[in-house]
Amino acid sequence: MPFIKDFAENAGPPNLFKQYPDVYRPWAEMSEAMMNGPSPFSRGVRELILAYAAAVADCEFVSCAHAEVAYAHGLKTGLMDELLAGIDTADIEPELKPVFEYVKVLSKSPELVSQAHVSAILNAGWDADAVHSTALITARAAFMQRLVQGHGFNTPDPEVAKSHAAKRVERGYVNLYKAFRPEGEAK
Repeated sequence: MPFIKDFAENAGPPNLFKQYPDVYRPWAEMSEAMMNGPSPFSRGVRELILAYAAAVADCEFVSCAHAEVAYAHGLKTGLMDELLAGIDTADIEPELKPVFEYVKVLSKSPELVSQAHVSAILNAGWDADAVHSTALITARAAFMQRLVQGHGFNTPDPEVAKSHAAKRVERGYVNLYKAFRPEGEAK
């Protein structure tokens, strides 16, 4: 149950985005660039990184929502569960395994991130942009976790999350919300 009595049982971040568009419009624009702009990772992998970062930090809301976005981008449904069961056995490309190991440590115990974690990513063939992108996406997950858990938002129903994910893939992070769309733009 949301902690603020004015919010409905199924409230979530969009309620805050509508209430505080001047604060969250720049956040949505940054999120659009981060999650859909140029990156060493596909859009689906970026969403999976975000979902995994939230999951290992015990934020079911963000994990559920963004795992569905990863699946809507074409990643195998259930891949999140595979990652949580074990990165080594998950059906992901070998070069992504050190990326997810880094995400796990950065999400759970950021003070334990070491040169070894970054070197493993670089040795798997990624560059400094991949390290930055991974850290940035993991930080986004932490921000959203604090937002949803700080307001007591309930995890969305899986079918609602799936429907919202399809809209996010179609519209992106800015155009998903009417309050953020440029003047006169419909959708």
